[in-house]
Amino acid sequence: METFLGFPAADPHALDGARIAILGAPHGTPYVPGRVSHSADAPAAIRAASQKRAGQWDHHDFDLGGPLLGDPPCRVVDCGDVPGDPADPSGNRAAIAAAVRTVLEAGAVPVLLGGDDSVPIPFIGAYEAQGPLWVVQIDAHIDWREEREGERLGWSSTMRRASEMAWVEGIVQIGMRGQGTARAQEVADAEAYGARLVTAAEIHGSGVGAAIACVPEGADCLVTLDCDGLDPAVMPAVLAREPGGLSYWHAVELIQGLGRRANIAGFDIVELAPDRDQDGLGALTAARIVCNAIGVIARQR
Repeated sequence: METFLGFPAADPHALDGARIAILGAPHGTPYVPGRVSHSADAPAAIRAASQKRAGQWDHHDFDLGGPLLGDPPCRVVDCGDVPGDPADPSGNRAAIAAAVRTVLEAGAVPVLLGGDDSVPIPFIGAYEAQGPLWVVQIDAHIDWREEREGERLGWSSTMRRASEMAWVEGIVQIGMRGQGTARAQEVADAEAYGARLVTAAEIHGSGVGAAIACVPEGADCLVTLDCDGLDPAVMPAVLAREPGGLSYWHAVELIQGLGRRANIAGFDIVELAPDRDQDGLGALTAARIVCNAIGVIARQR
């Protein structure tokens, strides 16, 4: 198996003291039964984009101001992809949740490579015994649909389902722009719940500080990044391209700022669509963001 950055491969049940465990979740909950996810190849694409720097963990990373894994370095492993079947989205969700729980019970922080934006539902669900938890979402959309075409666990309902989990203490949503898919009632529902909605325009106008400040100091938080939250100039590999998204540096500053203010207890990146990529730019951007997440989590010790 080609692992992310050439990290050692490991079984989730035998992490050997790893601080961070990478999991691939090339699954989805499609609105057309049996359809293969548009992000089924995303974990492989992200891993492939990382190979140029495989094994260079001791090199100076200028995004992080030192070696990727800190000093002394922490142990990071890649547990491969969670097995699944495109015809069994329910079973895939259960398998994702079980794999994440195994990693958490071993004392490691999971870094999940999706998969479509339904993958965070079982990912967040796996933290039931770990709460309370804040969820920080970077996304062009708010994902508060009650259902779409009869499906309540698809990518349009991710944050509504998260809001129903008792261990989720708060939600911060960053990067919304354009017309999106939300109706007025869904925006009202998000605001009534208490979700902090920080638009892409606010990030471009005032920076990331106000968004980071929405998370209480010292809180455990899970960061979920939908690739369409980024501007298509740096992330063309998405289904829903919308101008005016966050830059690479906005994403990095958000992750680093959250790592200083709070405790990143999990990270996922979803909705990379490799067949929409241009010269591998989207996969490379995704891989570098994952590197930053790993570096920030490594420094939280």
